[in-house]
Amino acid sequence: MQLAMVGLGRMGANLVRRLMRAGHECVVYDRDASAVDALAAQGAWPARGLDELVAHLHAPRAVWVMLPHGAATEATIAELAHKLSPGDLVIDGGNSHHHDDVRRARELAARSIHYVDIGTSGGVWGLERGYCLMIGGPAACVQRLAPLFDALAPGAGSLARTPAREGAPGNVERGWLHCGPAGAGHFVKMIHNGIEYGMMQALAEGFDILRNADKSSFGAEHQYRFDLADIAEVWRRGSVVSSWLLDLAAQALAGDAQLAGYTGVVEDSGEGRWTVQAAVDEAVPAEVLTAALYARFRSRQDHTFADKMLSALRRQFGGHVEQPKA
Repeated sequence: MQLAMVGLGRMGANLVRRLMRAGHECVVYDRDASAVDALAAQGAWPARGLDELVAHLHAPRAVWVMLPHGAATEATIAELAHKLSPGDLVIDGGNSHHHDDVRRARELAARSIHYVDIGTSGGVWGLERGYCLMIGGPAACVQRLAPLFDALAPGAGSLARTPAREGAPGNVERGWLHCGPAGAGHFVKMIHNGIEYGMMQALAEGFDILRNADKSSFGAEHQYRFDLADIAEVWRRGSVVSSWLLDLAAQALAGDAQLAGYTGVVEDSGEGRWTVQAAVDEAVPAEVLTAALYARFRSRQDHTFADKMLSALRRQFGGHVEQPKA
């Protein structure tokens, strides 16, 4: 199947690589010509602009936009709207707000162009592990793109089937889900990231408590000096808190037990704020997720070991590099 990818950053480039490994044809464009050249050397068809990209695609076309949410994505989709034809399809695989998806779907529908939003989870590890895909848009479009989703998703792997799921859609167990109409995919991904904030915060705070267990105020009998890397490693093996995030924590601590390479300035990329706002709009209590978001705000004023752990986890799964304190 043929797909165009606009935006060849950490995620976009690896999405292309995984698709090409499965035999799909990819047309690629990025403002950074070197990123285009790198993928062209691996078999992608290079475009030097959106006009060239659209001209090389077979109708009905499918263009995946993988850019930071906001101005870059808005401008690109608006430009594509004037270059694509009725029956073509635009995908936003970044972390856009679901309200923007609803608007874009309506605007593109006026030109008879389809719109699909895809919450994409997998970070810098997705090339090898596969991507969890949460999809919003028309069912017919999702079905048309199913071969791409099967190639990108992890597959069933060795995970045991959840009891009582016999007869459930097989694509869910392979790692992708049509969540509903426009915006539904990004809404589910938004909540996914909000939960991620809470899980990361819990791990970070726990390791910070362990690290401070040798304080003299406890008295000699109650002071402990723990090897955090060893604790993370043993928890990975059979404990009820084992998870991929714990795996990444163990990896970070094994390489730098004091996390000296991190200041503890922890950014938020938007989804945590939107999750909290959705909770407010729905009058749903979300104490943990809200506190996790506020902890990131506080980290930009003063830093704890827990903040360094959060920053290390963000670097491990998403390649996020700390921004200097303003």
